[in-house]
Amino acid sequence: MQFTAQQIASLLNGSIEGNPDVEVSNLAKIEEASLGDLSFLSNPKYEQFLYETNASIVIVNEDQQLLSAPKSTLTLIRVKNAYTAFSTLLNIYNEVRLDRKGREEPSYIHDTTTIGEDGYIGAFVYIGKGGKIGKNVKIYPQVYIGDDVIIGDNTTLFPGVKIYQDCVLGNNVTVHSGTVIGSDGFGFAPQDDGTYAKVPQIGNVIIEDDIEIGANTVIDRATMGSTILHKGVKLDNLIQIAHNVELGKNTVIAAQTGVSGSSKIGENVILGGQVGIVGHITVADKSQVQAQAGINRSITEANKKWAGSPVLGFQSNMRSQVIYAKLPDLEKRVRELERLLKENLKS
Repeated sequence: MQFTAQQIASLLNGSIEGNPDVEVSNLAKIEEASLGDLSFLSNPKYEQFLYETNASIVIVNEDQQLLSAPKSTLTLIRVKNAYTAFSTLLNIYNEVRLDRKGREEPSYIHDTTTIGEDGYIGAFVYIGKGGKIGKNVKIYPQVYIGDDVIIGDNTTLFPGVKIYQDCVLGNNVTVHSGTVIGSDGFGFAPQDDGTYAKVPQIGNVIIEDDIEIGANTVIDRATMGSTILHKGVKLDNLIQIAHNVELGKNTVIAAQTGVSGSSKIGENVILGGQVGIVGHITVADKSQVQAQAGINRSITEANKKWAGSPVLGFQSNMRSQVIYAKLPDLEKRVRELERLLKENLKS
């Protein structure tokens, strides 16, 4: 795919300094770019590369001052916000790159399932009975979709995604490879003889609009009712969401976090990597939780930062870490005081 500076400037409402007809066919970092590449500059730390880069086009902020003349092969496109503009181009590039239509064979679609127009179904896809698939849905190879699954418009399921029966996905949802949606929740009842009897998990998973789920993440179906991800949730790779969990709007969770059953996470919550959350608690809106924190009780104060295991307020946790680091010295001082005390008692 090739684009001229003029075409790019028109897309971004930018102004051109240089050759409007220069063409680019690749996106690259400013420090690594070659002729034919498009890059951007928004971080002042990288400004030196503006005068060294071999890129053909660089997107810069409107107020970017030039300390010297860039290379004669470089064309600048000035925009209000270079980072946002480049993100827009990345989205356009990705849409074009991933734009697929039609149905590949072999694949299996039950004749009771309805599929909207302009979609894509890759090879070795299985779609069970009674489902409803929306418009412009892209289902990549080796995806499994169980019976009575509903999927909204403009949703993408990358290779190897598995969706169990009765689950619901909204519009503009992206699910990356290896993710499982609707597997059984971890429900086992202890018996008198020491064994465990499985508790049937008859609920489902509901994933609302504008959600992205990373690779190899697992979202369990509810025992009864629904496990729910509300609009705008973003999940990283390798995350466990247990049965009957509810994630509030626009909550973001980093990799290797686990949320135990029936916990309710509020809106606009940020959970760092490897956070562990026990079951049946709540986390207040706009909470920010540091990586590797362990949440063993409900967080009821909204818009606070938390850290540590068990979790403490962020500042309290920082002070505790300072004290912990001083413990060896404190131990020496205590032993020295004990020695002096014994000597004084003897005398």
